[in-house]
Amino acid sequence: MERLQQTIAKEISFSGIGLHSGKEVNLKLKPARENHGIKFVRTDLQNSPAISAIFQRVVDTSLATVLGNDGAIVSTIEHLMASLAGLGIDNIIVEMDSYEVPIMDGSAAEFTSFINKAGIEKQNEPKYFFVVKKEIKISEDGKSVHIEPASELRITCTIDFNHPLLKKQTFSIEINKDTFEKEISRARTFGFIQEIDYLKRYGLAKGGSLDNAIVIDKETILNEGGLRYENEFVRHKILDCIGDFSLLGMPIIGHINIFKSGHAFHHAFLKEFFEKKSHWETKTMPE
Repeated sequence: MERLQQTIAKEISFSGIGLHSGKEVNLKLKPARENHGIKFVRTDLQNSPAISAIFQRVVDTSLATVLGNDGAIVSTIEHLMASLAGLGIDNIIVEMDSYEVPIMDGSAAEFTSFINKAGIEKQNEPKYFFVVKKEIKISEDGKSVHIEPASELRITCTIDFNHPLLKKQTFSIEINKDTFEKEISRARTFGFIQEIDYLKRYGLAKGGSLDNAIVIDKETILNEGGLRYENEFVRHKILDCIGDFSLLGMPIIGHINIFKSGHAFHHAFLKEFFEKKSHWETKTMPE
């Protein structure tokens, strides 16, 4: 477990298409000082407003995780945030010239590759963790999220769809840099063809295609190459969980168990987490 805070070693730029906007956006990742945290900067707006990547800035979770501050927003941040958390990046500046983070290939693989290309640099300040001491749980309408004490970050996820290709899948994995890169980062977002058609009729998912999502009809996967993992669907839900929980602002040590959850329910859990202050503590890791 990494003891010191980390940033990237050098600036790196790339571009892509927003899933819902269909607009091309240019991103620049820049190193940041210790204790800076993760901040998104809208370079296309007057005075280049900055938005901290913390759950208190979440303004919408209906289709993606959206952050906002003083009238500026950044949308669909979860896959980039998952890469930053999965690789242990604490401090970084993300400059964008539009409001939506590009979808890339629908996973976190390309973000992970760009961050590794820039290099990861240890800093001089200790990394702080949320260490879970007692169980915290929320449940509603057959969905649940709970966290319990553990010696590392572990995520167990269950999905349950009334569809022959998805059905009920459970996957459990300890999250660290290696497991994130190999087992989680390449898992793509997925959707049903009828849902995508519906969204496009209402001016959403303009950038969605077989190049950036697994698309499913009644009985088959429409993507030519099939799945990257046999259980890619549940692995992608873990990827989303990593991105959403990173908005706590510090890495977490505990066992997260999610059942049929999504962005909105994750956000509800983060609120509950902060209200249960006696159930966790913040601490550094000794050498």
